[in-house]
Amino acid sequence: MSKKVIVIGSGVAGLASAIRLQAAGYQAEIYEKGSMPGGKMNRIELEGGYKFDLGPSIVMLPEIYREVFELCGRDPDDYIPMEKLDPIYRAYFSDIPHRPFDISSDMTRLTRTIESISEEDTAGFFRYMHEIYQKFIIAKRYILPRPFRKRGDFYNLPMLKKAVKLKPYDTADRFVGRYIKNKRLRQMISFQTLYIGISPLTSPSFYTMIPMLQFLYGVWFIKGGMYTMALSMERLFKELGGTIHYGRNVQEISIQNGKAEGIVVDGQKIASDYVVCNADFPYAIKHLVQDKPAKGKYTDEKVDSLKYSCSCFLLYLGMDRKYEEIDHVHNFIFNENLDRNLKDIFDGKKLTNASFYVYIASKMDSSLAPEGKDGLYVLMPVSNAAESNYEWDEETVSYYRAYILNELKKIRGFENIENEIVAETHTTPLDFRSKFNAHNGAAFGLQPILKQSNHYRPQSKASHCENLYFTGSSTHPGAGVPIVLLSAKIAAQELIQDDTGELFDYSVK
Repeated sequence: MSKKVIVIGSGVAGLASAIRLQAAGYQAEIYEKGSMPGGKMNRIELEGGYKFDLGPSIVMLPEIYREVFELCGRDPDDYIPMEKLDPIYRAYFSDIPHRPFDISSDMTRLTRTIESISEEDTAGFFRYMHEIYQKFIIAKRYILPRPFRKRGDFYNLPMLKKAVKLKPYDTADRFVGRYIKNKRLRQMISFQTLYIGISPLTSPSFYTMIPMLQFLYGVWFIKGGMYTMALSMERLFKELGGTIHYGRNVQEISIQNGKAEGIVVDGQKIASDYVVCNADFPYAIKHLVQDKPAKGKYTDEKVDSLKYSCSCFLLYLGMDRKYEEIDHVHNFIFNENLDRNLKDIFDGKKLTNASFYVYIASKMDSSLAPEGKDGLYVLMPVSNAAESNYEWDEETVSYYRAYILNELKKIRGFENIENEIVAETHTTPLDFRSKFNAHNGAAFGLQPILKQSNHYRPQSKASHCENLYFTGSSTHPGAGVPIVLLSAKIAAQELIQDDTGELFDYSVK
C-alpha cells in the first residue's frame, strides 16, 4: 500500500508538491482552511461579473509552470493556455504622466526605448544585462534548485567559488547604479525586487535578475488570469487520484519522539507517514509545531526577531466602461521620489510618495469583466502590519484609495476614474495575516536579505524532526510563483530521498 502524505495548505507550493508526490506513487491529501485552492493565488469576484486575481499577476519563466503538468504526462496547453505579452508593461512617471514608456522583450524595441530615456546609459544597460545573466546562470544551476540540508552543502570549495561570483554583498541599487546613471532607468530596473518584498536599497544584487528575466524571456498571460493556474493544479491533482479537504483548519502537526505522524484538525488526529507544510513557515513553526525540540533553532523569539517582507494594499475596482486609451495589461506608476517611497515602506511610515501597479486582466480576457467593461486591480507596496506605525482602519484605507485615484486622474484615460467605479473591494496587510496566516501580514514571507537567503533561509526538510517538510515563500529558494514552484520540487525530492534512498544530483561542476 502506498505511503500517505498530508499536505497542509493548497497554496501554489502545496498543490505543486502534492501533485509531484501523487505522481510519484504516494497517497497525497491536502487539508485547506479556506474553500478554494491557490492560497494567495486566489480570485476575488464582485457583483456584476468582475473577476480579479487576488495576488500574483505576472507570469514569468512559463516553463516552470508548465513542468508541473509535463511531469504527469499532460499537455500544459490543455490546462494553462498562455499568450506572450508585448510590450510586457507600460511605465508612467508621476512627474511626466503624459509620456509613458512601453517596455518590450523584443530587443530592437527595448533598445529604442532605453535610448529614448537615456542614450548615454544604453551601453551600460547591456553591461548590466551581461553581468546579471552570468549570475542568473549560476543561481539557476547551483543555488535555486537545490536544498541546503547541512552546512557542508554550501560550505565546500566548488559551491563557494560559484557563490562568490554572485557578489552577494552588493545591493541591487548599487549594482544597477554602477552601469546606469539615469534615475528613471535605474528605478525601472531596480524596483522589481519589490516583487519579492524587499527594497532595492537593501536587496542583494542578484535579485536584479528579475527584470533581466522579463527583458530576455518575456512576460506571459494565462487565459482566465493567474487563478487558472491554481484551478488547473487542483484539477490535475484530482485527476491523479489526490484528495483535497476544504474548510479544514489544521491546529497542530502531530509529533511523537521527534517524528511527524500526522495532523490535528478540529481536535481530531489524522495519521500519515509524512507531513508537508505549505502554511507560511514562521506561522507554522510558531503555531503548528508545538513540540519544542522539533522547532530546532526557530523558537518563538527567533521567529519574531526575523526580518519580514513588505506587504501590499490592493484595490479591486469594477468600472462601468472600457479603457481604450490604456493599451496594456500591466502598468507601473512610479513616484519621482522613489527612494523616499522605498524608505518609508520599510520604516513603517504612512506613504505620502507612493508608486503602484495597475493590472487590467480584462484587456487580455474579456470574460473577466462584464461586456464592454474593465476591472482594475491596483497594488501598492506598503509596510507589513508589525512595522507600520499607523492602524489599518477605514481611515487608512480611504487615505490610500484617495491617493491612488488622484494619481491615476493625471493619466490620459483615467481623468474621470472616481465616477466610473461601480463595484469595489480591497485587501490589506491584516487580510494577508488573517486569511493566509502570513506572519505580520507580510505578503511575501521572510525578507530575502542575505542572512535570510539560500542556506540561511529555512530549508524544506525540518532540521529537528523526521518526516516533516516545509515549502512556500518563506523557505528556500524564496518568494515569487516560479521560485515557490521550485520550493515544491525541492520538498518532494527531499521526501522521496528520505523515503527511498534515491539521491538527487546537486553536485557543483
